[in-house]
Amino acid sequence: MKIAINIIRIFVGLLFIFSGLVKANDPLGTAYKMEEYFEVWNADLATSSFFLKNALTNLFHFLNDHTLFLSVTMNAFEIIAGAALLLGWRMKLFSWLLLLLMVFFTILTGYTYKTGRPTNCGCFGDCIKITPEYSFYKDVLLSILILVLLFARRHIKPLFSPGVNTGLMFLATVFSFGLQWYALRYLPPVDCLPFKKGSSIPEKMKMPANAVPDSIVMTFVYEKQGQKVEFTADKFPADFNDSVYKFVNRYDKLVRKGKNNEPPIRGFALTGAKHADSTGVETTTDSTLVILSQPKSLLLFNNILPDKDPAWKNDLLAVYAEAHKKGIPFYFVTTNRDSAMAVYSQMGFQNINVLSCDFTAIRTASRAVQTLYLLNNGRVEAKWSHANFDEASKVIEK
Repeated sequence: MKIAINIIRIFVGLLFIFSGLVKANDPLGTAYKMEEYFEVWNADLATSSFFLKNALTNLFHFLNDHTLFLSVTMNAFEIIAGAALLLGWRMKLFSWLLLLLMVFFTILTGYTYKTGRPTNCGCFGDCIKITPEYSFYKDVLLSILILVLLFARRHIKPLFSPGVNTGLMFLATVFSFGLQWYALRYLPPVDCLPFKKGSSIPEKMKMPANAVPDSIVMTFVYEKQGQKVEFTADKFPADFNDSVYKFVNRYDKLVRKGKNNEPPIRGFALTGAKHADSTGVETTTDSTLVILSQPKSLLLFNNILPDKDPAWKNDLLAVYAEAHKKGIPFYFVTTNRDSAMAVYSQMGFQNINVLSCDFTAIRTASRAVQTLYLLNNGRVEAKWSHANFDEASKVIEK
C-alpha cells in the first residue's frame, strides 16, 4: 500500500512540475489562452438564461483584465505543488489545494470537450498540444489520484528534515517565478511557436502537406406536401420534380471534420498606409510577400506601443542607424499605424516604415512588449526582446 501511494505521489508531482514548467516557459501564451476561455464563456452566457448570468459575466470580464497575473500565479503554483508532493511537504494543505485545482481544470476541459471551444485547452502550453478529449480524461484521472493521496496521506513521510524541505520549497518558489520573469523580459527560453528561430514564415503560412480537409456535402431543403425533406446533391428523390417539391433552402453540411488543415501561421499580413484609388475608394497595399522575399529585413513587432522615452530607446536607435547604414530595411509592425508613427517619431526615428498587422498575429510573434526580428528571405535568423536590443545592434554591425 505504502509503495503504491508513493508511486502515485511521485507520478502526480512530476506531472505537475512538467505542466507548470511548460506553461511558465511562456506565461503570456497561457494568459492569451485564458482570455480565449473567458471570451468563449461570456459569448455563451450572452445567449443563455442562467440565473447567475450577469454575475458570471462581470466576473469573467474582471478576470479577463488580469490574465497575466492569473497565468504567472497558476504556473508557479503547479511547480510549487509538484515539488511539495515530491518532498512530502505539508501534504494535507497541498492535497486539498491540488484537488480544488483539478476540480476546476476538469470542469474547464469537460466544457471544452463538450463544446469543442477552444480547440486546444493549453494544458501544456504551445509546446505540447493535446485534444480536448484526452485533456478531459487526463484531468479525471489526476483528480482520482489526488483523492487517493488526500485520504492516504498518512503513508507519505517527508523526504528530508523540516529545515531542508523548507529550503528546497523556497528554492522551487524562487525558480518558478524567476523563470517567468525571464520569459517575459527576454522571450521564452524554449520557443515552441511557429515564429521560432530558423522557421521560414512563408513556409509556415502554407497548408501542411498532410492536411485532411473538412468533408462537406451540399444539402437541399425542399417542401413536399407540407413536410420539409432534406437530401444531398447526389441523392435526389426518384419522384423529384418542380410541381411536387418546392425549394426552401440550401446549406453545406459538415460530415467529417478535417485534420491538421490549418497553416501554423494564420492572419499574418503586413499592410502599409491607406490610399485612394481612381474611384476614391480607400485601399491598403499588402507588402507581406515583398518583405518576406528580401535578403535581409528587420521587423519590430509592437505588442503594446511604448511611451516616448523607454529605457531601451537608445539601443533601438543604434540598431535603426546601423541597419540604415547597411541598407537593411527596418519596419515597425503594429495594430495602430498612426499612433505608432507619432510615438516613434517623438523618440527620434526619422523616415520610418510602419506596417499594420492582425492583433493575434502580433501577439503570437511578439512574446514581449516589443520583439525585434532579423529575417533572411522570410526565415527567422534572430530575435530579441526590448531588454536586449543592445545585442541586436552588435549583430547588425557585424
